[in-house]
Amino acid sequence: MTDLFCVAIIQGRMGSSRLPGKVLLDIAGKPMLQHVIERTRRARRIDALVVATSSEPSDDPIAEFCSGLKVACARGSLHDVLDRFYQAASSQHAGRVVRITADCPMIDPALIDQTIGLLDEEQDAGRVDFGANRLPPPFGRSFPIGLDVEVCTFEALQRAWQEAKETFQREHVMPYLYEGTQLVARGTNADTSGAAALRPYQFVSSGLSARGFGIAQLQHSPDYGTLRWTVDTPPDLEFARQVFARLGGKPEFTWVDVLAVLEKEPDLARINAEVQHKNMTDVDERAKP
Repeated sequence: MTDLFCVAIIQGRMGSSRLPGKVLLDIAGKPMLQHVIERTRRARRIDALVVATSSEPSDDPIAEFCSGLKVACARGSLHDVLDRFYQAASSQHAGRVVRITADCPMIDPALIDQTIGLLDEEQDAGRVDFGANRLPPPFGRSFPIGLDVEVCTFEALQRAWQEAKETFQREHVMPYLYEGTQLVARGTNADTSGAAALRPYQFVSSGLSARGFGIAQLQHSPDYGTLRWTVDTPPDLEFARQVFARLGGKPEFTWVDVLAVLEKEPDLARINAEVQHKNMTDVDERAKP
């Protein structure tokens, strides 16, 4: 499986309903999208990177920004993001497709690699078509919101592209793959005896979706799934700016470094603690028929 071409697709547009133009707003002297691109590029398992935006004139600034950075930019449907992803992946001859969103400036390259590695290992065993380190509500998650990585085989993406009909399935790209999955923890890599039980560890939950796709999710203990590090509202943007300021412009910080900032200053997490995270079936009102 590891010899299949791996393409990271970063989706973003200017027309956010809660924070218009957010992907190009400044965080620590750079547009947010640039942080996402640079951090995703450091993932070692990525072979190619594409920014996928819409063909609407309102998204011309994103295409121009990518051109200036010499980053590939694929343009397509505004609301049918699944089609936009499929066309971008097809044009790159992808074997594995990684979904990253442009509102995650703290995305961690090591977590990207771990999630791709999860798919590779499970696919080699014939068990999995889709891997992630999070699934949206109503599913559970144990990594902070904003470290989100999803990866699937091109064949799984193609089937979703051909078969998915619901608006939320098209807008959120991959729900068609994991809808109806009952995930069960398969064991841990942790020593749960004595003092060792207090150490952080990762484990995998897996299951079979309603449509027969093998699904695996990377989990973490302790559970940090209530922490919000994505940028979708003005409070989110303020939180991100405060965190980046405390990291002093350090370009290669990890998600554990962000945790350390919050452990030192827990009040920072209150800046955007009241922001409600979207459910899997939530869609942009402008996309509804």
